[in-house]
Amino acid sequence: MEGTKPVNKKLAAVMSGGAVLVLALTGCTSEEGNKELDAWAKKVCDSVPAQNAKISAAYVAITKAAKDTTSTPKDLQAADSKAFQDLADGYKERATLISSAGAPPGVEGGAKAQKDVVTKLTALSAAYADLKKRVDGLDTKNQAKFASGLKDVSAEMKQVETQRKSAVTALKKLESGDTKKALTSQEGCKQAAAASGAAGATDS
Repeated sequence: MEGTKPVNKKLAAVMSGGAVLVLALTGCTSEEGNKELDAWAKKVCDSVPAQNAKISAAYVAITKAAKDTTSTPKDLQAADSKAFQDLADGYKERATLISSAGAPPGVEGGAKAQKDVVTKLTALSAAYADLKKRVDGLDTKNQAKFASGLKDVSAEMKQVETQRKSAVTALKKLESGDTKKALTSQEGCKQAAAASGAAGATDS
């Protein structure tokens, strides 16, 4: 698989920077918020650990497949296809969750921030779905064509990474101030933050 090794390494390099996108939460607080905002935060946080696990596992799978220079084109295609599908599903679930939760009550600019997050997460989900289609369409019987196609996928992934960073920025804006206090007091978000911290420590 000499033709795919260099591309595999590039693919791994792109994905290694893909920190798990939960709610970008760091630490926790014991400060009490208002009951309405706390109820909103609970809606958001209850499903976060499961979504986080799916997204995290998908990033790990892509990186692992990219580093495995013994895998065949068909194996690599299957691994990446599943991972991209899981990422598309994970971000779609996150967008749906935040959309159904509505704007954080009593928070200035909350509705605009919430809408921005939903829009960007939805676009990110679509981008990963497109990557899956691209990978599924690669010619695994022709090594040269497969390597060339994988290179194109790697280039597209760099653009998707820009979208991911934009979504993270939007999430951080949504999570600021009183909203962050409410979110970080919820058990689900505490678990997700702890898991992300552990994953970051492992990656570094």
